[in-house]
Amino acid sequence: MFDPVIAPSGTLLGLLQRGRGDGTLHALTAPRTEALAALNHCVLHDPRHDWQVENRSLYYARLHLDLDGGLDAIEAHLFDPEDVLDPEESRTGLALAVLGHLASYGRRDALALLRRYAAHGTNWAWALDELALRDDDAGLRALAEPVLARFPADAEGEAELAAAVRDAFEPRPWRLWAEDPRPSIAARVRAARETGCFDRWQRQMRPAGPRPGWSVRAVFEWAQSGLERGAALHVPAARCLMAVAGPEDRREILQAARHGDDGARCTALRYLADSGDPGVLDLIEEAVATGSAVVVQAAVDSFERMRGAAAVDRARGWARRPDALGAAAGRVLACRGGAQDRELVLAALREAVRGEGPDAPTLWTLVDGAGRLGIACAAPVLRHIYRETASSHLRGRAARALAATDPSFPAGFAVECLWDCEETTRELAARHAETGDLRVVERLRRLAADPAEEAEVQTAVRSRIGPDAAAL
Repeated sequence: MFDPVIAPSGTLLGLLQRGRGDGTLHALTAPRTEALAALNHCVLHDPRHDWQVENRSLYYARLHLDLDGGLDAIEAHLFDPEDVLDPEESRTGLALAVLGHLASYGRRDALALLRRYAAHGTNWAWALDELALRDDDAGLRALAEPVLARFPADAEGEAELAAAVRDAFEPRPWRLWAEDPRPSIAARVRAARETGCFDRWQRQMRPAGPRPGWSVRAVFEWAQSGLERGAALHVPAARCLMAVAGPEDRREILQAARHGDDGARCTALRYLADSGDPGVLDLIEEAVATGSAVVVQAAVDSFERMRGAAAVDRARGWARRPDALGAAAGRVLACRGGAQDRELVLAALREAVRGEGPDAPTLWTLVDGAGRLGIACAAPVLRHIYRETASSHLRGRAARALAATDPSFPAGFAVECLWDCEETTRELAARHAETGDLRVVERLRRLAADPAEEAEVQTAVRSRIGPDAAAL
């Protein structure tokens, strides 16, 4: 899946793509046709950079209900000929998840569309998982025949069926079908479940990788062979070294960290960092200066894992370096530095935004650090990140940092965060939003009554509107 094109943050489409609370608030005041067009664009063209972890489905489903939207556009998308040509889950997953939430809110047309897609669509497994949470037993039993018909009654088809049963995210439909009164269905599903269990047991009995008794040299060779195949194995290899290496092997490991093949060098650096070897910081600096891109990344990652005072002290000296090690030093100080490191963390935060933009991966740690250290001067940069980032997770982190650094947060961004797509951000807003705004009071009450809302959010809401709370 290509990276999505994100509209400017000042537009309705850009706000909805980002999942910002202001997206919902603006959509509800915009012309309905314009709002529905922007909403459908988001649902049919997933705007998330990481669709597997960022939340949007409940956010879009709630807005869909508020706008009383129809399902014609979603139906056309699901049953477009491209559904056969592009079987990637990312093409239809968001639309199916939105339908699932709509079904949980009582939209029978959404439930019917999910059933139809589970019977005939390419991404049927996702639709079946949505139905497993929302449909009744009769509705699921009716899908047994069309789903099983996808798998030919030959050896290859039975193997594919067993894999589908084994890997199903929600097992409820398969359990129902295993007890189906029709022998042809029940027997086939039971056999597939047994085969899947046997396959899992076989994989557990034939683990790949190092065995007890391996030498340090064998571990290094295993890591290098994996790298040559395109698999980075230095992290598990370093754990293996913890089991097989003794004090007498330190010299060989130090030598590998300086002059070994890339696989061995990455493994040695990781092992030495995790074991707190006194010479590892110098080796990390040397690796960044002389190593390949793979070695440099491994060295930086190893350094960031270190927890001792020596690593923090060295980070203070490295923080102004204009390279990967300098960026890592800023993140180390953000995580483990003290009040004296605020200027260095702030400088790293500003440089990251200036050099890489509001979606830079390094910002996740630096934003957390700005909040942890209470860097009040960081508030303008944090507000910029909050507005512009396309990542709803990073925006949530920026909101948490603003809650700790910006006195205007409760009456400002915290209000719109009550409509945010991420439940952790809504929870934060429920604890901080200024209740002098009538929208806040109404939204808190709605969240408290919404059965689809996460328990953590409702707990935060009850702390504001419960019988012992004076806020409202």
